[in-house]
Amino acid sequence: MFWKSALARRHRALAAALAAFLCVPTAARGPEPVASLRAQEAASCLPGEQRLWPDGRDRPAGVAAVNIVYRHAGAPRQFDEGTVLAALQRAARAWSACGIPAKVIGEEAATLEATPPVVVLWSEAESRGQFALANLTHRRLAMSTAMYTLLAQRNPRHPAVQTLQMTLSHELGHFYGLVAHSRRCIDVMSYYTDAAGQTCSTRDGRSYKSAPEYRALLPTACDIARCQALNGTTR
Repeated sequence: MFWKSALARRHRALAAALAAFLCVPTAARGPEPVASLRAQEAASCLPGEQRLWPDGRDRPAGVAAVNIVYRHAGAPRQFDEGTVLAALQRAARAWSACGIPAKVIGEEAATLEATPPVVVLWSEAESRGQFALANLTHRRLAMSTAMYTLLAQRNPRHPAVQTLQMTLSHELGHFYGLVAHSRRCIDVMSYYTDAAGQTCSTRDGRSYKSAPEYRALLPTACDIARCQALNGTTR
């Protein structure tokens, strides 16, 4: 049966993407790192710490403000509209520290703005097997219902709202012009590994696997510093 074979392949692909995103199974992870260390990494950006993967080229955001419209249709069951809006608002407030304000607005209000909004929606076609994917050309941020459904099935205890927050914060950073990914594990714009098996770095040299999720939920000091330098908004 072709459709069953295709469905199985899609399920395996989603499972692989899920495993890559969540690093390693919970049972295989090491002990939690000292919370204060991660907090220090997130709150400060030391000279020479900013390093990027060669997977994109940063460019200025090119807008005076980032307006965000959210469409809840097709969202997974575990997230009500208020939960997603709250996560978007937290991400918007955090990225506003870059010097380019961001806010979540309604569809009607968006028509009155000079700059087209970033439309956040749920779409399997546009998310392409990822938790979320930013389309900078069309200013759309697509999230995958299937990935969150699979996450709930594979690991019901996983804090999915934290994954939602981190994902939205990460993808929103791309609309600020941060196209390349950070090699600093704590940064919300980081990728843990590349195709060649190289890994991101931590301040004390420990593995990113020392925490269930090493990456911050919101932009770090280095994320904001990079954004300010890129957009000429350094205070």
